Amino acid sequence: MKKIKTAFIYKPSNPYMSKTAWATTYYHFFMNALNRHADLDMAYFPAEKKFDVSKLRDKFDIILLWENHPWGSPDELSGIQNLDIPVICRINDAHDAKIKGKIGYHEKYKIDHYFGYLPERFFHKYYPKNFKYKVIFYGVEPKLYENLTPYSKRIKKKILCSGAAASTKFSSRLRDIIRGDRSLWKHYKLRTKCIELSYVDYTSTLQHEFINDKYPLLLMKYCTSIAAHSLYPVIKYWESTAAGCLTFMEVTEKNQANILGFNDGKNAIFINEKNYEKKLSDYISDPNNAKWSEIAENGRYYTMNNLTNDNAANSLVNLFKEYTIN
Repeated sequence: MKKIKTAFIYKPSNPYMSKTAWATTYYHFFMNALNRHADLDMAYFPAEKKFDVSKLRDKFDIILLWENHPWGSPDELSGIQNLDIPVICRINDAHDAKIKGKIGYHEKYKIDHYFGYLPERFFHKYYPKNFKYKVIFYGVEPKLYENLTPYSKRIKKKILCSGAAASTKFSSRLRDIIRGDRSLWKHYKLRTKCIELSYVDYTSTLQHEFINDKYPLLLMKYCTSIAAHSLYPVIKYWESTAAGCLTFMEVTEKNQANILGFNDGKNAIFINEKNYEKKLSDYISDPNNAKWSEIAENGRYYTMNNLTNDNAANSLVNLFKEYTIN
């Protein structure tokens, strides 16, 4: 089959498009996974202020954008209104769509379809219902999750929790409420509760040496890890399982993390605000139980077969084909 000629347009000053960024999940997906896909012929076009897309006419099948905002895409796509090449765009935080004016870029960038790891219901809570959207779980670069530290040689009497969290101070909570849907408490309520437990080792996003491609090494130090986001599942969920951690993941009706396909008690442990203390203490009181390592192994197997960047690339290619195959 003829390869799909794809023009990826992005802003080079975007820190996430650098291999030296504190998080390289996006870099590996766009720069590596898509580039190695057998059905794609990728071309990369970095541009800051303005990019003349008319030069792509009759040369490309798809235009791929980093996001629907000039923080990660050029300020202007000159000539886009006169071009008939389908535009596919990644979305980032949907809850800031109105504040940052992202919806206006739907017409400015002439976007045909969006994709991201947010559940569709959450996306359409902030975007018009007629905006087309596909869920794609990118983020795990397979080569970074090879040669794992054996489960038996990891820290077992502590549970890792990493990433952003809210403040429990009353004054901070009041200030946080003003942020509305950007409230840290809304996003990280359960994560914040978990880090108050004495047996949880917590490190915030940048307060450790395990940044860039080193984050899997932090995960591999521990037998168990917490992946909690109260509004939707985040990459941390499948990063943790890919690293071979027994993963306590927040799964609720609200955050729709069930769409990831994990099974409670089989390849992950589901937690919520009502049961998290009991489930975490069940592990802490009996960390040598063989069932924990089995669940961790099952979680890794499921992730490496369903939730890697290569799986994500396949999903994106299938979306491209909807626009390129007559």
